[in-house]
Amino acid sequence: MTTQRRPKGFEVRLGYQFTDRALLKRALTHSSWRTAAKKTGDHDNERLEFLGDRVLGLSIAELLTERFPGATEGDLARIFNHLVRGETCAEVARTIALGEQLLLSESEAGSGGRDKVTILADACEAVLAAVFLEGGFEAARRVVRLHWSKRLETLPVEPADAKSALQEWAQGQGFDLPKYKELSREGPDHAPHFTTEVRVGGRKAPLARTAQGEGASKRSAEQSAATALLIKEGVWKASA
Repeated sequence: MTTQRRPKGFEVRLGYQFTDRALLKRALTHSSWRTAAKKTGDHDNERLEFLGDRVLGLSIAELLTERFPGATEGDLARIFNHLVRGETCAEVARTIALGEQLLLSESEAGSGGRDKVTILADACEAVLAAVFLEGGFEAARRVVRLHWSKRLETLPVEPADAKSALQEWAQGQGFDLPKYKELSREGPDHAPHFTTEVRVGGRKAPLARTAQGEGASKRSAEQSAATALLIKEGVWKASA
C-alpha cells in the first residue's frame, strides 16, 4: 500500500484547515487502499463522496442563481451540469494537488490512479463533505466558491445539438455516456424511416433513463431521441 504524504500546503491550497485529522484521512482514502489493508467498515471515502456530491450541487445551484438572475432554468441547468461533472471536479482536484494526498493501493497507484478522473472527482467531493461535516455548510460554500467561481469565466459555448447537450447532462450527473440503439428501419431505400432508442445509465443511475426518437436518417433519429430524453428529464422544455 502507498502511504499518505504529509499535507504541507494542501490545506492552504484547499482553503480549509482541518482539526479532525481522521476525517481528512478518510476523505483521502480510496477503496483500493481499504481492500489492500483488509479493513472492513467505513474506512474509505465512498460514503463521503455521496454526501459531497450533494454539498457541491447545492453550493453551485446557489452560486448560479446569484450570478445569473435573468437566466432561464435551462441555461442554469446547462451551466450547473458543466460545473459539477466529474471532469470539472478532477480539474479542481489537480489545482490543489489532491492526487498527491490520496491513500491508494500499490497497484492502483502504479496504474496512474493519482491522476484518474473518477478517483480525483470522487475524492474531491469526499473532501467537500469532510469540510461540511466539520465546518458546516458555510465553510464548504467558501471552498466551492474559491475553486469553482473562476470557472464561470471559461464556460463552453452552449451545445449546438441535442446529442451534445445530452452527453454534457449525463456527464454532469455522473452517469455513463448515452448509448443509442436502432430499433427499426422502415420504408424504401430512397425514403427510409428510422426509430432509435437512447439509454443513459451507470453506477449513479441504477434505473436507466430511456427515450425514443424517429427520423429520416440514423442521425436525425438519434437527435430526436436525445431531445425527447432531455425534455423528459426536465433539462429542455418542449417547444410550443
